[in-house]
Amino acid sequence: METVNPGLILLVINLFLLWLIMAAPVGVRTLRIIRRFDARPEHVWSAIDPLGEHADWNPSLISSRAADEEGRFARQAYDHLDRNGAPIERVLEISREDRFTFSARVVDDTALDRTFWASYSERRQLRAEGGVTELVIEQTDRYRGIAFLVFRYFALRRELRSLESWLKTGKAKKVGMFERPPMQVLLAIISTLLFWPFFGLTLNGLVLSTILTLVIVMHELGHMAAYRAFGHRTARMIFIPLLGGIAIGGRPYNSHFEAATCALMGAGMSAFVVPIAIVGHEAAVRNPATAYLDRPMLVLILVLGGFNLLNLLPMARFDGGQVLRRIFPSLGTQMLGSFGISIVIAVTGWQVGVPYEMIIVSLAVFALLSMISAGAVKMRDELMPMRPAERLLVGLGLYAAVIIHSYAIVFSAGVLFNSG
Repeated sequence: METVNPGLILLVINLFLLWLIMAAPVGVRTLRIIRRFDARPEHVWSAIDPLGEHADWNPSLISSRAADEEGRFARQAYDHLDRNGAPIERVLEISREDRFTFSARVVDDTALDRTFWASYSERRQLRAEGGVTELVIEQTDRYRGIAFLVFRYFALRRELRSLESWLKTGKAKKVGMFERPPMQVLLAIISTLLFWPFFGLTLNGLVLSTILTLVIVMHELGHMAAYRAFGHRTARMIFIPLLGGIAIGGRPYNSHFEAATCALMGAGMSAFVVPIAIVGHEAAVRNPATAYLDRPMLVLILVLGGFNLLNLLPMARFDGGQVLRRIFPSLGTQMLGSFGISIVIAVTGWQVGVPYEMIIVSLAVFALLSMISAGAVKMRDELMPMRPAERLLVGLGLYAAVIIHSYAIVFSAGVLFNSG
């Protein structure tokens, strides 16, 4: 009981944070940032005006040019790639209020559906005072979850730091430390320390929190391996303390098979580790010199199974829900597929001695959560459909991963708790 209650508390906290970050109805919000530059307003305007002389100063922007003869629309090409590997292009409708003020909204996007930009607008204004130029940026949009709101805030700050560098030196460079490997290592260490109190502020608790962090890294590396296999050259991993990690691809998905495989491979890679860890445990037991590794190996197997089985739950924001949604096109077949996974999880809980009342309540809660829409971003073009052979392959992979990680829990829990 000493380890179950903190684990449940950690699970509830994570589910709440996931809801807050990904699904909370934040509504319409406006980001407002002010930055002052020691530069002439004309020079700053030439950079921030989409049709200005230096509109393509930003390293993330390949080009920015007029899309009509009147100058009411601007077409911008970005270094981010679309599903076919071509630069993403957006068309802005520009409304000029005065010499140094304009508003813009997105009317076309080669990657995203127009509904994504339905509530988006941006306003930029320059004010010149005493040799200092003040830039005011206001971005308005409707948000569901705070993740994208926070991302845009830091993206604007990064853009303004890069603009300041360009105004001073004539050369812009990409700034920011967040996605660099040293920062990710630091965030992983912070995450480990935040997990520690939930498992007890002891050496064993630190070992357990470290194992959990390693399992998270292994899971995200599985996603990244799949991204790279499908040609995402800039796939990367970002650690979020207490929540774990997120693997990000280098472009939008091209097919449902690609999306399902990339979602499945987080648990898929760990599924290959489970039998290796079990063999390692058996070898440690037989050799007195390595007997001290017995329990850490069992804990690793237990955490591998528990973390990845949790990710395979048939919930919209979890890997399992994303894979099920790709394999089964109709709601009825999705519910049938979810039922199959729920049965395996219920049997797993029964095998390790979880009270059946708790199993029923937990499955009811997860079933309710699985019916909540994920609110996924709608792409401009439909993804390529899955072929029957691809559905069979991914479906077998999904249920194989569920069964392997369920067995990992039953095996490790049986040895750990039966041996005292």
